[in-house]
Amino acid sequence: MEAGIVAGAVAAAVLAAGSGAAAGGTEGGGTVGGATVDLGGYGVRGAARFSPPNAFVASPALTYDMELVPAGARIEVVQRAGHGRVSVRVERLAAGRAYGAHAHQGECGGDPAAAGGHYQRREDPVQPSTDPACANPENEVWLGFTTDAHGAGAATARQGWEFRPGEARSVVLHGMPGGAGARIACFTVPFEPTAVEPTAVEPTAVEPAAVEPAAVEAMPVEPVTVAATQVERVPFERVPVEPVPFESPVHRGR
Repeated sequence: MEAGIVAGAVAAAVLAAGSGAAAGGTEGGGTVGGATVDLGGYGVRGAARFSPPNAFVASPALTYDMELVPAGARIEVVQRAGHGRVSVRVERLAAGRAYGAHAHQGECGGDPAAAGGHYQRREDPVQPSTDPACANPENEVWLGFTTDAHGAGAATARQGWEFRPGEARSVVLHGMPGGAGARIACFTVPFEPTAVEPTAVEPTAVEPAAVEPAAVEAMPVEPVTVAATQVERVPFERVPVEPVPFESPVHRGR
């Protein structure tokens, strides 16, 4: 118990010194608590310094093995959304050593197992996944690297697919390269697309409006009297016609 407290105090002191360097903008800078930058819909960039889970200064980057991932070591993860690309860069780890690294489902915690299993595009129904058909670099995000003489290393995974919303939340470092190995460190990263919480919409009660019927006054209709037209009969009189004598043109002038 006392050893853990002492280790935490030492880590806090180292992290405080590291944060001072970050404020000055020197090499390996970065805030102790970590910083995540949204790249405007094009991905995220997260960076932090490792600290043990019981450190006085909280950090999203946790080390479970102070020998391989010392307190104050730095990690940066960049995701390029739309390109299926994730990159990792580390500084001040144990020099000349091969590490495994993968995108995991959960966030980091005091227990190394808190991050859950590897993120898989096609999920293995059996967990933890050991089936090579699912546990492979094409179906997962593998970021293994080997550090140089200064403890720096980097790797990039290029996939032809994107994460499902909210199902990839961390990068875990393993003590050996490949698809397995002891979990020696973890960095919580809000990979995009993040989970979208549905907004509760309260239904608005709509009261029916009372419509009063309009009063329509009946217009009195007066009956129209049509007078009958009397037709007067005119008596027909016979007019006598006198016969006109006909004179033959043959006998005219004789």
